[in-house]
Amino acid sequence: MPSVRRLSHEFLERQGLTTVFGNPGSNELPFLADLPDGFRYVLGLHEGAVLGMADGYAQASGRPVLVNLHAASGSGNAMGALTNAVASRTPLVIVAGQQVRSAVGPEANLANVDAPALMKPLVGWAAEPACAQDVPRALAQAVFEARLQRRPTYLSVPYDDWDAEAGANGLPVLDRRVQRAAAPAGEQGRLLAEQVATARRPVLVLGGDIDSAGLFDDAVRLAERLGGPVWAAPSLFRLPFPNRHPLFRGVLPAGIAPVSRALEGHDLVLVLGAPVFRYHEHLPGPYLPEGTRLIQVTDDASAAARAPMGEALVADPGAVIDLLMKELGAPSAPVGAYRSAPEPRTAEGPRLHPEEVFAALRDEMPGDTAYVVESTSTNSAWWRQMDLRRPGSYYFPAAGGLGFGLPGAVGVAMAQPDRPVVGVIGDGSANYGITALWTAAQHRIPVTFVLLRNGTYGALRWFGGLLGVPDAPGLDIPGLDFTRIAEGYGVPSRHVSGAGDLRAALAERPDHPRLLQVDTAVTTPS
Repeated sequence: MPSVRRLSHEFLERQGLTTVFGNPGSNELPFLADLPDGFRYVLGLHEGAVLGMADGYAQASGRPVLVNLHAASGSGNAMGALTNAVASRTPLVIVAGQQVRSAVGPEANLANVDAPALMKPLVGWAAEPACAQDVPRALAQAVFEARLQRRPTYLSVPYDDWDAEAGANGLPVLDRRVQRAAAPAGEQGRLLAEQVATARRPVLVLGGDIDSAGLFDDAVRLAERLGGPVWAAPSLFRLPFPNRHPLFRGVLPAGIAPVSRALEGHDLVLVLGAPVFRYHEHLPGPYLPEGTRLIQVTDDASAAARAPMGEALVADPGAVIDLLMKELGAPSAPVGAYRSAPEPRTAEGPRLHPEEVFAALRDEMPGDTAYVVESTSTNSAWWRQMDLRRPGSYYFPAAGGLGFGLPGAVGVAMAQPDRPVVGVIGDGSANYGITALWTAAQHRIPVTFVLLRNGTYGALRWFGGLLGVPDAPGLDIPGLDFTRIAEGYGVPSRHVSGAGDLRAALAERPDHPRLLQVDTAVTTPS
């Protein structure tokens, strides 16, 4: 009879979860024993970086990914990064080590008391099996729940369970399949198509789920069929539409009143693959303009249930796009050419304006480059200069939790080794995930990190003005030299001092990670 460990490893192998991101502790070693040859263990030096790398890998690959964390302490270290994975609906399967069963009640050292409660309400499902023989089934549930809900799951396993016999009833788990299909019913589809077709001035609002689900090009075809304007949903974590397309109007502002103003004049707002809405700044006002109707289509039932206004249809956005393409007529007129980027703004003194940095990236990097961006104060400059026309071109920390950028870029590059990957990282956020540089060096991942150093938390300075707190302490971070830090982790680095130097460096194509530090002027997100 196979052991729980052997049966669990075989199940994970059949499900394709053979890349494990982790930072092991004593409780985890029995699970990691005798890993089959086809498994790859990716070590991170801090659990926040571990989870960030796994988040980027799962988003870029489109598949669930296994994360191995150490009891309560390691799980706790990862929770900040977990908020981003939850908001981006990333299917992570987190397996954490637990003390031996007899030691949990007395709260021995490294016992995770009430382990499932630790990660709630962040994860979509959490459990600790009631007995060793239930571990393979519970592990299968964690995988299927992550895949079905598109949300992280958490399983705590006492480490003496792995050596136990699985029992005959454990074997059927190996052949399990769980699938989901969610197309609108006939009458639902007919009514939706009728509402869209009869709208006088419809507007599309697209969420990051469109890109996550591989619907980027389908969304372009639908928008061109409708011929109306397209917005990206607020608090964007993936780009669902080419940002220089003539129908694209930009990212909706993340406040109630400005969203309502942006949607003025439209009788129908069709929201695909997004919550309604993920506001950030507290700017109160009416949710929608007078006379505007909103219909949300999402496969996230929770997002549909919690929306404060509008109608919702819980269905696969891809199936709805297919339905609308069949029901709607041909576009009334050609949409026109893609817009050109404006000349980048410049800064006084030796520092570069962020627009100069992004213009260099746009011009020097290949068109299929994937960008992992964690420089919030340069958001406006980013969208003014970049030209992103491919699926999977943009990743951003979905919940705004710092520390995603560096490890996320490593994970994306590991999942897509044949695609150029650039991490655009601010000097404030870089410190939260800096240990990911070591993993990039150890695996010789050809990722480019462009480190924007302005010596301050620029986004917080902007928020200070917004909230009437101009004199808050702790906003400046002088004295950081990331070239020396990166070299210490084994990543070749250089400080580029001008636009020409930056462009020349970006034109190089090394087969290893590198960091380019650029001094930039302070800007605001909008």
